[in-house]
Amino acid sequence: MSITVHLFYTGVNGNARKFAEEMISSGTVQKIREEKGNIGYSYFVSMEDPETVLLVDQWENQEALDIHHASEMMQTIASLRNKYDLHMKIERFSSEESPVKDDSFIRK
Repeated sequence: MSITVHLFYTGVNGNARKFAEEMISSGTVQKIREEKGNIGYSYFVSMEDPETVLLVDQWENQEALDIHHASEMMQTIASLRNKYDLHMKIERFSSEESPVKDDSFIRK
């Protein structure tokens, strides 16, 4: 069962966006994407709150996520979060099959 985590990073003076930009430009994002079990790692800018950036972080299973959380990569991420004085809100989702009735709402 895959796991998707939404991390909402919020700061001031554009710091959430600067954080995401540094995560990308430093190569940290690419290294995370190359970790075993990572399915996706992408940042999105909020249209309603310019001080918030959403990270959609996807993993094959809890074991892969636990290994990521225990890696040195987390120290790099924590250091950058502190540098930009960011606060976080987290939502977590597990995969499951969509009910067939939901298909009528999806345009393919």
